[in-house]
Order: sequence, then C-alpha cells, then structure tokens
Amino acid sequence: MSDRVVRVYSSPQPIDGELMKARLEDEGIPAMLKGAGSAYPMGPVYVFVPEELEAQARMIIEAIERGEYAVDAVEDEPGR
Repeated sequence: MSDRVVRVYSSPQPIDGELMKARLEDEGIPAMLKGAGSAYPMGPVYVFVPEELEAQARMIIEAIERGEYAVDAVEDEPGR
C-alpha cells in the first residue's frame, strides 16, 4: 500500500464519521478520522482511506447511503 490517503467521506456530525469509519474497517478497509478532536466533539469530520482502496470505499459508502446496510428493527428484536 502507498502512503497516500484520500478523503472519501465528510459529515458535520462527528458520530456519523465514527460510524462510517467503523463500517469501512468492518469491510476490511483501513480508515482514518480527522476533525472533532476534543473532549466535546463538534464540527465537521473527515474519513480518509488509502488511495488504492478509494473505489471500494466509495462503493460501500454509496451502498450505505442507499440504505443497503439498514437493519430492520423487527429482525433485531429477541424472539423474532
């Protein structure tokens, strides 16, 4: 892997950045989060990935934004 990283996601909400970083990492893509780095996270956050994994990361982000990773609350209820 090269040392170059590219920004693939940004959000005004720090929690959204944390969730996107976690999803990318779950898919095997190393991700780095920049921004909102204080005890009281505020402001925009940015997710970066290695340049050679940019296309794969963007496909995952687009799938998430289309709702393909959504979880049906009924399916998650115990006993269902």
